[in-house]
Amino acid sequence: MSAVELRDRFAKKELSPVEVTEKILGRIAELNPALNAFVTVTEGLARAQARTAERDYARGTAAVLSGIPISIKDLTMTKGIRTTRGSLLYKDWVPDEDAPFMDRVYGAGAVVLGKSNTPEFGWKGESTNRVVGSSHNPWKLGQTPGGSSGGGAAAVAAGLGPLAQGSDGAGSIRIPCGFCGIFGHKPSWGLVAQYPSSGVIELAHLGPMTRTVRDAALMLNATSGEDSRDRNSWSSGIDYLAALKSTDIKGLRVAWSPDLGYARVDPEVASITAEAARRFEELGCEVVEAHPALGDPWPIVDTIWTAGMAAVTGNLDDVRDLLDPGRLAVIESGFTRTAVELADAYLQRSIYFQGWRTFMQDYDLLLTPSLPCTAFEVGMDHPGTIAGHATSYLNWTAFTYPFNVTGQPAATVPCGFDSNGLPIGLQLVGRWHDDTTVLRAAAAFEEIAPWSHLRPPSVSR
Repeated sequence: MSAVELRDRFAKKELSPVEVTEKILGRIAELNPALNAFVTVTEGLARAQARTAERDYARGTAAVLSGIPISIKDLTMTKGIRTTRGSLLYKDWVPDEDAPFMDRVYGAGAVVLGKSNTPEFGWKGESTNRVVGSSHNPWKLGQTPGGSSGGGAAAVAAGLGPLAQGSDGAGSIRIPCGFCGIFGHKPSWGLVAQYPSSGVIELAHLGPMTRTVRDAALMLNATSGEDSRDRNSWSSGIDYLAALKSTDIKGLRVAWSPDLGYARVDPEVASITAEAARRFEELGCEVVEAHPALGDPWPIVDTIWTAGMAAVTGNLDDVRDLLDPGRLAVIESGFTRTAVELADAYLQRSIYFQGWRTFMQDYDLLLTPSLPCTAFEVGMDHPGTIAGHATSYLNWTAFTYPFNVTGQPAATVPCGFDSNGLPIGLQLVGRWHDDTTVLRAAAAFEEIAPWSHLRPPSVSR
């Protein structure tokens, strides 16, 4: 069931938060050994929170997420709960304070199931680390669920709770949601507060990963808003779930770009996403093929990412052997960057944002493929090749990282499957701070091309 339906059934006393939590914990025990979605399962905490939620529903004092199960990415600081960051350096770390996100989750009454798997410090679009190994895609074991929020996406796709928290510095919500056939929303930059700061704070976002668009809106209601620990955070004052009471998007002017002018795309992905984009005409939108001639912003991302990874790691003398070899190469590249190069990357980021801001004055929404390929083999740092061209650690995520650079809201909706039965996603990008239009358009597409009833064959019971 969706989180919205669970909440309604709890309120009507048709379902018990305790019963639901027990069922999901049982399902985690059954499926997690194969999926490796969870690093840590917090059974005791979840059961206690479920009992509290049951009492709150009985008293009429339930909060927005009371009794709703959620998983938390293992990069997010959780007081008293092991937070490995996917790194041998932190494999036994137990924080003594909560991130702002956790304050919101606890305050909203959610049931915290545990911490979901991620690569070391979220450095790549695949979820393997040296602490607990690889997460697997529920649609095909042996294939990656993506990353860096791969554990959470795998959990939602497999029915291990309706909500998962992700973070996204170059696509790390949209990549795993695209690969796992669920909905993922990268909110506008700063809409969900972050603390402590990411090493790539100018690119990093926190947001929901869910099976339905309305569940993401519900989760955004509970977790968005300003916090004094994050000077970049802000509050919209919008009830995102209420905004979805109407999904009429007739009259929207929509740009469709199959490649943003530079991206390599597998032919099956290109064909299926183009067909999905055309369906927005059925919704009354004007769809035209267009994109700004801005070029590939990968050099901006590469400079900020490598420098950021080097900064958060620091001196390599005593830790080199404990690091993921792929991430070590990124760190070493970061140490070669000069202050002038980093400053120039931030200048170019501003110029790039202005280019998209100008372009989007003529369009309410942009559509692209979410990803250029479907899920690849677990344990690989990147696909290796796309359409015959070599890839590197994040440059293959050519449709997602541009909107980390700009900070625009962006979401991925499932729109089909390749010939191997692996999910394909369509990306929806909105204007600056216009998360509402992205969510409404995604919900409208969900109504004509529903996906939440589909279940991966390996976990279809």
